[in-house]
Amino acid sequence: MAEKEMIYNIPLRDTRKVPRTRRAKYAIKLIRHFVSRHMKVPEENVWIDNRVNEVIWSRGIQKPPTKITVKAIKFEEEDTVEVLLPE
Repeated sequence: MAEKEMIYNIPLRDTRKVPRTRRAKYAIKLIRHFVSRHMKVPEENVWIDNRVNEVIWSRGIQKPPTKITVKAIKFEEEDTVEVLLPE
């Protein structure tokens, strides 16, 4: 199984442009879009780990972090990407 691993610092500053009650959900969309663009897969083939979701939602819906560091693993056979927190 050929895999490609990359570590990305994803800026989430654009979450401040949406209403307060939609910021955490929009941050997840930004992560999915960023990873799909950089790993060259469709957005529906990006799987985000539950721990990444918990970090985004840790301070509630109104105050997601302004940036996050993630590890993206691309599986060539299925053409999917898994987004995890780096160890």
